[in-house]
Amino acid sequence: MNAPRSTPRAVPRLVIAAPASGSGKTTVATGLMAAFAAAGLAVSPHKVGPDYIDPGYHALATGRPGRNLDAYLCGPERVAPLFLHGARGSDLAVVEGVMGLFDGASGQGELASTAHVAKLLRAPVVLVVDASSQSRSVAALVHGFASWDPRVRLAGVILNKVGTDRHEHLLREALDGAGVPVLGALRRVRTASTPSRHLGLIPAAERHAEAVEAVAAQAAQVRDGCDLDALMALARSAPPLTEEAWDPDSAAQAATPPASASGASRRNGPSASTVAAVHGLPQAGGPIVAVAGGAAFSFSYAEHAELLAAAGAEVVPFDPLRDEELPPGTGGLVIGGGFPEMYAPELSANERLRKAVAELAASGAPIAAECAGLLYLARSLDEKPMCGVLPAAARMSERLTLGYREAVAVADNPLAAAGQRVRGHEFHRTVIEPGAGTDPAWGITHPERRVEGFVQGSVHASYLHVHWAGAPGTAGRFVSRVAGPRR
Repeated sequence: MNAPRSTPRAVPRLVIAAPASGSGKTTVATGLMAAFAAAGLAVSPHKVGPDYIDPGYHALATGRPGRNLDAYLCGPERVAPLFLHGARGSDLAVVEGVMGLFDGASGQGELASTAHVAKLLRAPVVLVVDASSQSRSVAALVHGFASWDPRVRLAGVILNKVGTDRHEHLLREALDGAGVPVLGALRRVRTASTPSRHLGLIPAAERHAEAVEAVAAQAAQVRDGCDLDALMALARSAPPLTEEAWDPDSAAQAATPPASASGASRRNGPSASTVAAVHGLPQAGGPIVAVAGGAAFSFSYAEHAELLAAAGAEVVPFDPLRDEELPPGTGGLVIGGGFPEMYAPELSANERLRKAVAELAASGAPIAAECAGLLYLARSLDEKPMCGVLPAAARMSERLTLGYREAVAVADNPLAAAGQRVRGHEFHRTVIEPGAGTDPAWGITHPERRVEGFVQGSVHASYLHVHWAGAPGTAGRFVSRVAGPRR
């Protein structure tokens, strides 16, 4: 007997792509999100790839969590389900691409490229072209991108950094015969730019007022320069999706291992826990997992809090820059990515919290620290005292470490069993010098072979960012090791 077919879901959607990085994808995508949201639409924001920073601006533009769609970290089969999960209740979904349209994971063809994700979503693509140094040549460029892969529906062009009315006329005239309509032309302006530093844009959480101003400027620029009606009509032309929406409760129940006698029990409750976790609403009854946030630790995939809640935890956010104590009753701690190197003096000055984190680690409570969290648990960061949980010293470096990784867990730890294989991503300009007394967290198997990170007791700390939706069982394993409610 055949399984019942999924009910098709009609989600108007656009993918915003470009020939290369720096063409203006973020300006256009964020501006479109904000302009449509200001018009009263519920806009679902998405970002191709592992980027944490752009989704922060997307969230400001739409009032909804920015979500990543990464075919490398989560698997191609989860891209459409995760998209449908994020797009629930929306009138329009806007997906910002990564790098150039056809640039994917190094050495793996189209995998995780914007084109790959657009095909998985069966979504029309709008190409943002930096036209600042060309006129008629733009037609050859657009024709090449439109014809390279016939399975990618390149359905429109937005011209960016246009100089004058005459320049715009020449560009539009050249594109008349290219078969791809021009849906907008944006002039060269400075008011819509967003602040940057050593790893790209400054996260919206760090400079909220400045970020809000930048998003408003981008919305105005897009509203003045783009045909929003034509873009909405294009979005509505996307065919229905037949995949089932990803659900954190179902994912946690399917993948969570049985809890130990001292751990948390599995919960089969409704997805209200998910909603509470994402929106910071109070929850009750589960073991308490504190999740670091604020300006220094702003990197987190929205699905992580959802999966923790679905696995039975009460997720309580806190800010290491402001809070001097862990949330009352904390039984587990998650410290994600961010920029602690920008706040090392302030983090170091919060001695009470550093001591509380060290005491929690000494108690045997599970701690998962990722990139910025790894630095925070070290003995020092740029010679400023940190939590001292790990016998290691961290410092800034001139070298950028960036890229996808394949890895295997070297030792049993709160996130993975020894031998478990994962895919992750590294993105940092710091190095850490380990001391004795710890096991490595991961053995990197691709693109090079090395060990990385720390496992010490119930502490797992690593530079590797892993998307838990693509590593079933991670949240359930962590929550199963957290002691019950301590209030």
